[in-house]
Amino acid sequence: MTSNFIRYDQDQQHLLPKDLSEWVAEDSLERFVSDTIDYLDEQDRLEPFYPVETDENRGRPQFHPVMLLKVLVFAYAQGIRSSRKIDRLLERDVAFRFLAANQQPDFRTISNFRKDHRQDFKHLFVEILQLCRQAGMAQMGEVALDGRRVQGDAALDQNRTRAQIEAEIQEVLDEAAEVDEEEDEEYGPENRGDELPEELQDKESRLERLREAKAKLDDIEQEQKDEQAEKIRQREQEEAESGETLRGRKPTPPEEIELDEDTKANMTDPESQTMKSSDGWKQGYNGQAMVDCNSQVIVAQDVTTDANDTQQLEPMLDECEAVIDETPSKLLADAGYWSEANAALEDEQTELYIATTKGWKRRKELRENGPPRGPIPDSAGPKELMERKLRTKRGRDIYRKRGQSVEPVFGQHVNRGLDRFMLRGKDGAAAEWSLFSATHNLLKLWRTRWESAG
Repeated sequence: MTSNFIRYDQDQQHLLPKDLSEWVAEDSLERFVSDTIDYLDEQDRLEPFYPVETDENRGRPQFHPVMLLKVLVFAYAQGIRSSRKIDRLLERDVAFRFLAANQQPDFRTISNFRKDHRQDFKHLFVEILQLCRQAGMAQMGEVALDGRRVQGDAALDQNRTRAQIEAEIQEVLDEAAEVDEEEDEEYGPENRGDELPEELQDKESRLERLREAKAKLDDIEQEQKDEQAEKIRQREQEEAESGETLRGRKPTPPEEIELDEDTKANMTDPESQTMKSSDGWKQGYNGQAMVDCNSQVIVAQDVTTDANDTQQLEPMLDECEAVIDETPSKLLADAGYWSEANAALEDEQTELYIATTKGWKRRKELRENGPPRGPIPDSAGPKELMERKLRTKRGRDIYRKRGQSVEPVFGQHVNRGLDRFMLRGKDGAAAEWSLFSATHNLLKLWRTRWESAG
């Protein structure tokens, strides 16, 4: 039987191209990532990723930060976060080998680079956002704000009260003391003996996490004491100015304020918080994103340990202005952001469209009452005014864009693997949130240019 096949011979020897870029398409994502990072570097806009010059830099050569940044950005753009997986891809994948110029940083080098620059990835987000704006995207017309609760690298069952933490700390210390006595008998009090056993190394790590969790609860208690002291100071000031003693119970002295015995901290990640989400309780962080409604480009982003979105509207507006020195003309947000204080933030620059109730309640009210008619009552308060605005045809048309912009962005995050944070601590979560936000915008920019070229 004769067939016309391309010759297949695994033993065939062939020469690799002298330039790996010959194996990379001109319009490929890896080439776009490389060109973008090179452009930012040439403009001296990646300075935070370069090490500070010290005598230590004169020793063994380090991997170039631009190369490591390209590899990390390309990996996150595809939802690859494991440093070990990136290590393997640097050996096997042409795109990764192209970006690394055939260099082979191991997983520890990649992990350390990400850890050392946790606070610098927000800078990268800002720089890529500026490129999007230079390309005509995210012109700050209508934006949508929302938050997403993301599981941290911690479990709900690792939450402990202060009493439980103190008991576990004492348990670890007692176990360590018993081992010390056994080693003194075996080696003598003056001899070091072998290296610390692995089980005790685990206990040392556990003890450190317990102490961090207890420190968090101590800090919460101290904050409560400080707040009480400030209340007393304000009360005394009012009494001094009026010359009269204020009515009511005398405030409890700050030193008598104690932490509620049911307050807990997480042993695995003490900075994480227990949060309720649409799919149940999570031990993690609240990722905030402000998204341009026309382009789905993220214009501001942050991570908080506050489970409530109500307190995030003003900080996110401030963050947006700090990042691009501009505020949106219209901001859309769901009922989680509603408060009269937030409604009062509306000004000549930014008109607010904040739902005051859940969507199904708003739609039901519209069906029953129809759009608003007649003049606005003089007695109308901030909530009634906002509800009235959202029930008009103009208000409905504008607010409808919220679900079409920010929610798909979160969906794209999940599709790329952000169902939980891999890095612990608020800085770690913020670093990953910034990386996902930066690469989201980078992908938007790449696809826009690719579509334009097509």
